[in-house]
Amino acid sequence: MLDIMADPAVEEQGFKISELCHKCGQFHLLLENHLYNFQDEVDDELVCHICLQPLLQPMDTPCGHTYCFKCLENFMQEYNFCPMDRKKLCFQHCRKSSLLVRNLLDKLTVLCPFQKECQQTMQRCELEAHLQNRCPGFKKYKSDLERTKNPHSKGKEDPIIRVETSTAKEAELSNGASSLVAESSVAAVVSLGTVEPGLVNPAFEEGEEDLPQKASLIAETSTIEIHRDDPEEELGMQIIGGKDTPLGNIVVQEVLRDSVVAADGKIAPGDHILEVNGANVSNVTHCQAISLLRQPAPILHLMVLQEKGFSNRTFHQDFSPAIHREVIHVTLMKRDPSEPLGIKLIRKGDEAGVFILDLLDGGLAAKNGKLSRNDKVLSINGQDLRQGTPETAAQIIQTSEARVNFVVLRQSGAQLPDAIEDGGTSNSSSSSNGGSPVHHRRRPDQNHYRRKSNYQKDLPQGYFSQEKTVAIKKELKESLGITIGGGRDNKNKLPIYVTSVQPIGCLFRDGRIKRGDMLLSINGIDLTHLSYYEAVSALKANAASHTIVLKALEILVPERVPEPTDPSSDIREHGFTWSPLWITWLGLPPSLHFCQDIVLRKTNSESWGFSIVGGFEEGKGNQPFFIKTIVPATPAFRDRRLKCGDEIVAVNGVSALGMSNAELIPMLKEQKNKVTLTVVSWPGSLV
Repeated sequence: MLDIMADPAVEEQGFKISELCHKCGQFHLLLENHLYNFQDEVDDELVCHICLQPLLQPMDTPCGHTYCFKCLENFMQEYNFCPMDRKKLCFQHCRKSSLLVRNLLDKLTVLCPFQKECQQTMQRCELEAHLQNRCPGFKKYKSDLERTKNPHSKGKEDPIIRVETSTAKEAELSNGASSLVAESSVAAVVSLGTVEPGLVNPAFEEGEEDLPQKASLIAETSTIEIHRDDPEEELGMQIIGGKDTPLGNIVVQEVLRDSVVAADGKIAPGDHILEVNGANVSNVTHCQAISLLRQPAPILHLMVLQEKGFSNRTFHQDFSPAIHREVIHVTLMKRDPSEPLGIKLIRKGDEAGVFILDLLDGGLAAKNGKLSRNDKVLSINGQDLRQGTPETAAQIIQTSEARVNFVVLRQSGAQLPDAIEDGGTSNSSSSSNGGSPVHHRRRPDQNHYRRKSNYQKDLPQGYFSQEKTVAIKKELKESLGITIGGGRDNKNKLPIYVTSVQPIGCLFRDGRIKRGDMLLSINGIDLTHLSYYEAVSALKANAASHTIVLKALEILVPERVPEPTDPSSDIREHGFTWSPLWITWLGLPPSLHFCQDIVLRKTNSESWGFSIVGGFEEGKGNQPFFIKTIVPATPAFRDRRLKCGDEIVAVNGVSALGMSNAELIPMLKEQKNKVTLTVVSWPGSLV
């Protein structure tokens, strides 16, 4: 293992002071890998066979070997073959290693390079933040460097900033920190650039009796590079916010499964997008952000702000640090491709991923004896399943030829809870023998209901909707010529809306019904309470009439400009599946909203873990209350039902209508152990 120590007396080693790397705290050339002092011996499978050090930015070759990105790149400038088996190799054919491998490497334990001043050990991925924010040795080094550059300075020490950053654009962000907060709001974004960065929004804070537990919210900024084989492929995430909304910033609401962003694994719900390919989006409108994110490009550079949790609590939701955990590799050999393994897999309601429910007696897995009930399946045959489903895992097993490689995470003393799933639907487990799903206990209904009269509100400033009645005479065999989306069976309980008007049929000929219109009724039949398939049936049944009377609602959003600045006006046919933008839902009349009651529980030492923006403001009037941030490892985060962008309608049955931010926050703080939030949830805009 490396034993290179950072010494401020660097002139003796022939280096200039400025050559010390701020990421690893070691001296190396710019084009060379970072250097680390690893605490323990590293498994040979995680070592690059060019530099003989643990892998950095690992790259897989088509012939099955893995090297550091820089090592392989430098090697390929001289040679055209694999260093291990000398097979012909082209660098463009190599791919980044799986997220699982990269995470295992990032979790390797390293020593702080400033051993004289600092004896800390940490995961490799945490070293840069440690150096920048907590290491006394690196702080002393920076002071020495400053004195060298400015010999007449008094050597005043900079205040320690407890917000962790991980990009070279730290100075830019601190100068523009105010742009991270919605105008005239008290959004609970980290207070960047302050001596003691507390939480601006008291919805995060504990009571007076919990002061010893109080901590700052830690966040990191990082630049993420996303590669797309098809430059026009959608990223697969839903976004909310914009300077034209109370949220201010552009926030990731959800990452869709099996999408480009999900495969990359670095972006998560709640991340704030600050830049897109160098363009600042921290102070742009919702539509402008979408236009930038939908630009076709093979490589997309995103700068994001990611909140990690409170500084004195674990940031990992999956397991308590007090529980012993170990990663186990298990290989099962099938005698023929159709042989079942005898494993029952399930999902949990409170945790993402796939878990082993049971091993069937006499089955291949039970005979092998290395897998256990409650194991969390991280990957099968190299395919990442940490956010996967039992159905996906079963399919991988069934399509395997002979060898099935499991990587599982095992924790001692854990009990497997009832298998439940969000959304009020029955959950199922998948068996590797391809049998029928096993149904488990149904989660209680989510209690959706129409927005009550005392919860009604006016539309936000600048938004309005207009109802229109369209009466059309049609030919006997002429179709309506529209497609629809939404439905009250949707997880967001959406109304029925028009997704397209085809250039055939009576509605196209008439021209008054447009894409994005909300359908209220057809021939007197109410459509606002129907599921998608019920609405389709109602439309088909009435399309046989000679006269059609449609009632529809058109929502008009402020500052919506037609093509080219409004991306919703022309969506590429082979790209995005059309749906209304998130800001469109803000203009939907409250009578069409469906609310949901969410009960959160916590201990006295916890905060609820979410921040709010909006409320009554002088000059702006009443604005909706939105959830802007959900902090990892908190009650709001663990519940999994709240999302960024949800509107808070009431707290414990008390309407939030007309309240200011300063009035609603004390209501939340007064709820010590239990709170009931009435929320309306709308899907973010897909990019």
